[in-house]
Amino acid sequence: MAEHLDLHTVGDLLHHYPRRYAERGELTRLADLPLDEHVTVVAQVLDARVHKFNQGRGQRLEVTVTDGGGRLQLVFFGRSIYHHQKELVPGRRGMFAGKVGTFRNIRQLSHPAYEMLGGDSDANAAKAWADQLIPLYPACSKMESWKISNAVDVVLASMEVTGWEAVVDPLPPALREGRGLVPLPEALRKIHRPRAKTDIEDARSRLKWDEAFVLQVALARRRHADSQLPAVARKPAPDGLLDAFDAKLPFTLTDGQRKVSAEIFDDLATEHPMHRLLQGEVGSGKTMVALRAMLAVVDAGGQAAMLAPTEVLAQQHHRSITEMMGELAEGGMLGGAERGTKVVLLTGSMGTAARRQALLDLITGEAGVVVGTHALIEDKVQFHDLGLVVVDEQHRFGVEQRDALRSKGKQPPHLLVMTATPIPRTVAMTVFGDLETSVLDQLPAGRSPIATHVVPAKDKPHFLARAWERVREEVAGGHQAYVVCPRIGDEEEAPKKKSAGSDESAESAEDAAERRPPLAVLDVAEELSRGPLAGLRVEVLHGRMQPDAKDEVMRRFAAGEVDVLVATTVIEVGVNVPNSTAMVIMDADRFGVSQLHQLRGRVGRGLAPGLCLLVSEMPEASPARARLGAVAATLDGFELSRIDLEQRREGDVLGQAQSGVRSSLRMLTVIDDEEIIAAAREEAAAVVAADPELARLPELRTALDALLDKEREEFLDKG
Repeated sequence: MAEHLDLHTVGDLLHHYPRRYAERGELTRLADLPLDEHVTVVAQVLDARVHKFNQGRGQRLEVTVTDGGGRLQLVFFGRSIYHHQKELVPGRRGMFAGKVGTFRNIRQLSHPAYEMLGGDSDANAAKAWADQLIPLYPACSKMESWKISNAVDVVLASMEVTGWEAVVDPLPPALREGRGLVPLPEALRKIHRPRAKTDIEDARSRLKWDEAFVLQVALARRRHADSQLPAVARKPAPDGLLDAFDAKLPFTLTDGQRKVSAEIFDDLATEHPMHRLLQGEVGSGKTMVALRAMLAVVDAGGQAAMLAPTEVLAQQHHRSITEMMGELAEGGMLGGAERGTKVVLLTGSMGTAARRQALLDLITGEAGVVVGTHALIEDKVQFHDLGLVVVDEQHRFGVEQRDALRSKGKQPPHLLVMTATPIPRTVAMTVFGDLETSVLDQLPAGRSPIATHVVPAKDKPHFLARAWERVREEVAGGHQAYVVCPRIGDEEEAPKKKSAGSDESAESAEDAAERRPPLAVLDVAEELSRGPLAGLRVEVLHGRMQPDAKDEVMRRFAAGEVDVLVATTVIEVGVNVPNSTAMVIMDADRFGVSQLHQLRGRVGRGLAPGLCLLVSEMPEASPARARLGAVAATLDGFELSRIDLEQRREGDVLGQAQSGVRSSLRMLTVIDDEEIIAAAREEAAAVVAADPELARLPELRTALDALLDKEREEFLDKG
């Protein structure tokens, strides 16, 4: 159990809940058997014989049973048939449960569960056996569900004898009684050995509360500890850089941008560090909100740093910030505004002289705003007075990196985290529960709608040909296009996986599409240049190019000197070329829902409408195609993030694995249990406010220690 299921203690086993429950079905007379339903019958074995098939290579056991009024055939295949043959001796009575099927017009149960009865069939025993809910546990080949079930039986029997004192109940009694939740021992008994479906409901309600509450207490304590830290209040000086910047804006801010800016300015004015998550739809103007916050901090005498996940993005942010600020970004330089400041870029690939100058501008305070990559975190980088850290695209930064940058301030700087991947409210409350959340859901005026269509390349090849025609039409109309591929193409070819025992000819279309290596930028660019897009200016962009080469391609694309950019997902975030109106995503099924939404946000940024084509070889009925259909059907990122989450599961909410493999949530689902999470957050905040150290709640402390092993505790500590 420890090796294969990560269950090390009796407590682990008790919290390894059944995945679902099988019902044996109604006790039924053989004459009345309904097809395709689960039934349980009491019958006597008439005969049992082994048949060979497939030229003697296969064998099956056929058993005929009767209840006096009708007959039924039981069939078993494989190696276990001789074991069943020994049990199912003609003349013996038993209870048989399974799903009714037919074979050659004879009703049969295939591989039924059964239990032989003593000489005298007890009708009550049969009824109890039929009505019982059978727990099916998450299992593996080395540890089947029934072995886990037997182990749980041993533990439950032992607990009944020794008492349930060892089970620590994390919920304060007042909360449990106030919410009408069953005690923990009762919940564990009912989840593992329910007598009726209402038992399962009672147990689930209780166990979900445990998970939600303990997690929210951990996050509430984190927020409480943060609120005790000192920080320098940053109130912008009137008639400063921010006012000068606002005065020269060629457009008015949206109501959403104004509201979120006000929340941020209120936070910056307090003497505790701001911890705020700013989430907004692709193109909702988050950068503008972040820039105004940075300028407010510069006005208050501090410095602001923006941390971007890639060099391409850092350069892009630096370029767009300096363009938006104009002469205000040239403080101290000839022609710069007197109220201006210096805006510097710091990346790993900069030349030595430029880097030295940037470092000097930071330590003297000459540069009020710095945009950079991980290079900002290095030991050499020192600030004059770091007041605000803005982290772009949260999910690409390790917690350690944010932590390292925060330690650059004399006191903890304020922190603003931006993400364009919309996060459902409950996930924000759980995954980012230590951050306050602001949402920008209005698109600025002048953003155009994006039409999205799925292109089934395998089923309808002429659709793909039409897609390339559409790209040519956009270019002919003076616009530009992206083609996105999952792979670069200069990697070592991975050997093709062939599923064990698979028969090539019997392989499904879905498997074939899965097995083919993903399409690559270098191959696709060459094919397009020679074929459907011949004569157009096609260039490539990917993460393994030299930084200068990447920047040069992006610059030329932005200047309109490239018609079609064939790229990997390096263009996913922050790339802003208003003239690009079309995007074709190859092997779109290889990307996640939120990632497709991000990519699509790169087009339709100007006045002309955007077009996004999702190319896939997956068959129509496959889950992958359903996912693409969902992306094509809505531009609402919050709706898509729900779909994405339902498919990926939540991941370990506290740990760094966000992929859904190892979840600290066994019973709680972040999407479905919104009300419980919201209520648990309120209860947790009240408990922590009254007793931050939980001195009066030792059981809750114990549960918290179990949830927050060393690694997760550190993860939370680093924010």
